[in-house]
Amino acid sequence: MNAFKAFKTNVPIAWSPNLYITLVRGIPGTRRLHRRTLEALRLRKCNRTVMRWNTPTVRGMIQQVKRLVVVETEEMYKARKQKDADHRAPRPPLIINHLPASANASSP
Repeated sequence: MNAFKAFKTNVPIAWSPNLYITLVRGIPGTRRLHRRTLEALRLRKCNRTVMRWNTPTVRGMIQQVKRLVVVETEEMYKARKQKDADHRAPRPPLIINHLPASANASSP
């Protein structure tokens, strides 16, 4: 969860019509009411993200399970996904020449 907090400090928070909710803590050991709330939000497994409209009802549900979830706006979610895609992008291959520089110059 610290990675999410560090990410949030880099992106300005603005109002968004959609909220991206990620379950970051496990469901076992939580209260029945919290489990029912997560079920209503369609969060079943850890590190899964769902998109919900930014309505008072959804915000109230998030408030109830705030210690179990992380909430992002649309801009924050897209920036995080872009950062992950850039990190996973293939990198150019390393070309290593094992011959000394003088040997390369003398061979035609």
